[in-house]
Amino acid sequence: MFRVLGMLLCGFAAGYLLRNVSILEKLEKTISGTVLVMLFVFGLSIGMNKELVHNLGRFGGQAAVLAVFGVVGSLLASLFAYRVFFVKKGRRRR
Repeated sequence: MFRVLGMLLCGFAAGYLLRNVSILEKLEKTISGTVLVMLFVFGLSIGMNKELVHNLGRFGGQAAVLAVFGVVGSLLASLFAYRVFFVKKGRRRR
């Protein structure tokens, strides 16, 4: 885990230091393609795991519950942040 975070921080620092190099601006266009290829390979490895595919119904239900609670929690947190930081006191929304 620390290796991943270290690589992320090294990449962040390198990007910051090399932000004015014009040839590196073309890398930005390849990010979406790279992410799509990584997702495909991840799905491929999941599909090849027989035990995981066999238990997909159980894992899928748990994932759906976690996803719903994650979305609801994010919405509530953003509503709270909006009311605390962006609504002026004494002024009500209509």
